[in-house]
Amino acid sequence: MADVSMVVNGRKVSANVEDRTLLVHFLRETQGLTGTHVGCDTSQCGACVVHVDGKAVKSCTMLAAQASGSEVLTIEGLAEGDELTPVQRAFKEHHGLQCGFCTPGMIMAATDMIARHPEGLDEKTVRAELEGNICRCTGYHNIVKAILAASEEMSGKAKAA
Repeated sequence: MADVSMVVNGRKVSANVEDRTLLVHFLRETQGLTGTHVGCDTSQCGACVVHVDGKAVKSCTMLAAQASGSEVLTIEGLAEGDELTPVQRAFKEHHGLQCGFCTPGMIMAATDMIARHPEGLDEKTVRAELEGNICRCTGYHNIVKAILAASEEMSGKAKAA
């Protein structure tokens, strides 16, 4: 058994879990944060993306014990109360979701992507960086549009235009 302690969505949490407990299962089962989805358990789909110490991580590939001492941000902790982030608003406004299963992972991956490219993004970069996230409902067109719109807003290009 492993004692794990981390900050999840700004709140310090700790638990005693089996050594083999994946971060995704720790978040869902121990913390009740079910917005992080289990899609494949093989790191292929990206439905489980969370931020660990500010970086996007597929939580099905990381043990909870490995995240001990880290800051973890899940989809539930992204918005400020009822105020959606630009990425969340863009997914809603540009219909960047269908069934919603992949949406939390897509939004977390997009948030990380935009943070790493503060100057803005282009369609080629977005499509290349989304290769680790699978959506079975859409052709990615509206997801890409949403990410580009959020990137534009966050980089200040929308205001300058």
